[in-house]
Amino acid sequence: MSQEKNRFGAAGFKKSATALENFLLKSNGAISVLVIVLGFLFATILIALVGRNPAGMYKALFQSMTGLNLNNGKWNVRYIGEWLNYSVPFIFCGFAMAFASRVGLFNVGGEGQYIVGMTIAQLGALYFAQIPVLQPALALALATLGGAAWGGVVGWFKARFEVSEVVSTIMLNYIALYLSRIVTLAIPGSNTYKTPNFPASASIKIPFLTKLFNNSNLNAGLFLCLAGIMAYYVIMEKTKAGFAMRATGFNKDAARAAGIPVVASVVASMAIAGAFAGIGGGVVALGSFRYGRVITGMDNYGFTGMAVALVGNCTALGTALAGLLFGLLQASQSLMQTNNIPKEITFIIQGLVVVFIAFKTGFRMFFAWRLKKSGSKGQGGVK
Repeated sequence: MSQEKNRFGAAGFKKSATALENFLLKSNGAISVLVIVLGFLFATILIALVGRNPAGMYKALFQSMTGLNLNNGKWNVRYIGEWLNYSVPFIFCGFAMAFASRVGLFNVGGEGQYIVGMTIAQLGALYFAQIPVLQPALALALATLGGAAWGGVVGWFKARFEVSEVVSTIMLNYIALYLSRIVTLAIPGSNTYKTPNFPASASIKIPFLTKLFNNSNLNAGLFLCLAGIMAYYVIMEKTKAGFAMRATGFNKDAARAAGIPVVASVVASMAIAGAFAGIGGGVVALGSFRYGRVITGMDNYGFTGMAVALVGNCTALGTALAGLLFGLLQASQSLMQTNNIPKEITFIIQGLVVVFIAFKTGFRMFFAWRLKKSGSKGQGGVK
């Protein structure tokens, strides 16, 4: 009786394991969750190995998400606002990578497109007419167009002359960086660090949000980000142009044979990708700073956005959720230190997640092999 019970229990466990492997094989989202869990698991082990308490890391993350400090029981909603504020540029730059990826392109230029948008927004804050709402709206609109132009050029070279978008976007990142320095340093009153302060009319902070989130830096970029998520989904999934772009990404030759304008699809996709990064740069410039920055290096939102897109499987919702994760890690850095955890652990987690995402195909091959092996055994048992 006991042996029969054990046999049925083992069979049930094996059936459940097979069902789980089948789910992981078919679900992109499940694989992403798996690699995130693995990233945190390895980070937990690493913290324990260096003699720290891993609970400190999870306390910091929990405080950023909820505002509640588990050490003293105090609650401050400001931490939630900072988490959301950090997440906005990650989501925008994630879309810059994700949108191009859906069309079969690898956009390494999100950082340059972000810098162009940031620089244009700074110029708008200093030189446009000081009219509340209108001034920042115009500055952000031009930042979006600047990012679109910076990305569209890459798309045109790729579609017209078969120039590798990877090489061209990498080069344009550095052009954007040093061009931004030249332009910003030329502003009267600038030093090697910053420009004169922006007028109050250029800020995109909303008094309601500032008060609601206890003086956090959360601003109108949150609503622009929500609009961006909807725009990404609608354009890519619900429009004829989006279908043409996706078809181009699947097979350019087949798309061309079906009458789809491949050149236009490639150029449009890179322009839209650049527009997302451009507005991300504009939001950071006008929402998180009171002056223009003379940058000496990359902010790395664009580069991290590549990881955000990969973790989110280049979908609208998935990329947004991945952006929230990376924003959470960024916002938790100072809290990590107060919990006796080195803030660098957040970068290690990001790196581990990216490494495991790179193994996504390997995970699929492993689960497919496991399912095939279990199927062969089942057939053998029947015989």
